Amino acid sequence: MIRVLRSIWIWTATAALILLWAPLLGIIRLSDPDPRRLRTGRWLRRLGRNIARVNPWRIHIAGREHLDPNQVYVIVSNHQSLADIPVITHLRLDTKWLAKAELFRFPVVGWMLRMAGDIRVERSDLREGAKAQLRCARYLRQHCSVVFFPEGTRSRDGQVLPFKDGPFRLAIRERVRVLPLVVEGSRTALPRNTWIFGPPSDIHLQILEPVSVDGWIRAGAPALRDEVRRRMVDALDRVRAK
Repeated sequence: MIRVLRSIWIWTATAALILLWAPLLGIIRLSDPDPRRLRTGRWLRRLGRNIARVNPWRIHIAGREHLDPNQVYVIVSNHQSLADIPVITHLRLDTKWLAKAELFRFPVVGWMLRMAGDIRVERSDLREGAKAQLRCARYLRQHCSVVFFPEGTRSRDGQVLPFKDGPFRLAIRERVRVLPLVVEGSRTALPRNTWIFGPPSDIHLQILEPVSVDGWIRAGAPALRDEVRRRMVDALDRVRAK
């Protein structure tokens, strides 16, 4: 019963934040002439951090020394839960997110994603996927990092699923370093296929050392993909061992 009551409170507080934030974000968007919509994006990520605050999560971030705010990255993270999203918004970088089209269909949430310039992808449509990759490349050239979940979906058991090639081909083509992230603890904080939140949780966000693409060619994207995934799996094992 306590978990049910806590979940009702969290969802109510989250919905209230979203409804209050939407008109604020609209005003900010109207005063944001930058074609990259950086200010709008920063305020949307700020919403993510506030959503994290209404949850009983203790977020631990390690590896901040690997971040250079003057660099642009292809950011890749493992994906355990919807809770990953507000956790990753704690990165203080200008970013756009590649997100599945279903999120853009949600009232209010979809409007805010569009206002911030995030990138919609229809996973079952190859042509739409190619268009989304072109938008990602344009942002990278404009010195704005892009966030990907290369597994393509949430892991059911917390293990890292196979990665898709797209982010790594993009990094090689645009000569942009890959910034791997590892999230641990979010799967039990907000389990898949239920609206009931888990008990108060420790969630760890580990920022790994960026991976250079110097010397890589496009045909090597699968090898780069596997190398980055190996580093992330090793880092996840170290976090769990602690």
